[in-house]
Amino acid sequence: MRKVGTIVRGIRTPIIKENDDLESIVVNSLLDASKDEGFEFYDKDVVAITEAVVGISEGNFATLDDIALDIKNKLNSDHIGIVFPILSRNRFAVCLSAMARSTKKLTLLLSYPSDEVGNDILYREDLRKNNVKVTDVITYEDYMAKFHSFVHPFTGVNMVDFYKKLVEKEGCACDIILSNNPLDILKYTNDVISCDIHTREETKALLKNNGANVISMADILSSSVNGSGYNEKYGLLGSNRATEERVKLFPRTGQTLVENVQRRLKEATGKNIEVMVYGDGAFKDPVGKIWELADPVVSPAYTSGLEGSPNELKLKYLSENKFKDLSGDELNNAIREEIKTKDSNLKGTMASQGTTPRRYTDLIGSLCDLTSGSGDKGTPVVLVQRYFSNYSD
Repeated sequence: MRKVGTIVRGIRTPIIKENDDLESIVVNSLLDASKDEGFEFYDKDVVAITEAVVGISEGNFATLDDIALDIKNKLNSDHIGIVFPILSRNRFAVCLSAMARSTKKLTLLLSYPSDEVGNDILYREDLRKNNVKVTDVITYEDYMAKFHSFVHPFTGVNMVDFYKKLVEKEGCACDIILSNNPLDILKYTNDVISCDIHTREETKALLKNNGANVISMADILSSSVNGSGYNEKYGLLGSNRATEERVKLFPRTGQTLVENVQRRLKEATGKNIEVMVYGDGAFKDPVGKIWELADPVVSPAYTSGLEGSPNELKLKYLSENKFKDLSGDELNNAIREEIKTKDSNLKGTMASQGTTPRRYTDLIGSLCDLTSGSGDKGTPVVLVQRYFSNYSD
């Protein structure tokens, strides 16, 4: 039995810029790291590439004016409602500036007490103090009188103030309400952009069925505008700030990349290595209560061997129940044999309770996001080894 299970390595690469040969950079960086650090490659290793460098290398950028023009073409309205945007200076603020350029007035409908990914917009104790129920509508005036003291614990910013000033800086009038019912926007305007990420289809359908002229962020830049970048499936979703006037979009060529990297690694190492592109991890911060997943998916592209979910036994359950009278080598051998002969589908069995039947791409992507971080580690490629091994190996 091996004495070490899963191994995760952040792989340093050169700084990646637009039009760089990312495929070669990834492969060469892995091979160089293997020589420098003295590790080997194995079948079922996983190479993960952060979506940021994929979008950068493919030049998938768009300017704020490109975004504004596309919104004008699709809504052509002097007053647009913005429903359920997340509270993010990196993810949404730059998109909001573009939306403001597309019209004369915006009405922002913000969910409370937090946005879709868990960023609070007010102190929850103030809701109780002011006897406000989450079904109530809070006007901008009420917010300023009762809740304006709130600042985000991580950024120190009041995002209501920040968004209002951002819109008005573009010469666009701005009104703000707090509500958890998207239909409340129709009291202000019939032309709407639903800006939520994971509930976008439901929100869009609800608004459309109630007479709204509505698009989602996935509909904006779903095709190129004046030669801009685009993403047919996700549009503006998964974008983030590149400069004050440009955003980087979610990658669109990831599937070709992962398949080519897999092929080249097979040629170079003789091993069948899985490859994926990953973005935000699907985990929640226990202190800030923020759900990390501001991207539409954890992994927009991956090789076929990463399909599926774990099918695992809970070792603690086996040790304390079926094999409670065993110990030492006898216990270890019994558990290893149980793993070797386990059913191909353990869903719903007591012996699998407490395991994590999420998709491999979501689990591994979250692991890689935590490994690479979002700052200055310089490891946009992550090598995960022995993830698919278990106690019986």
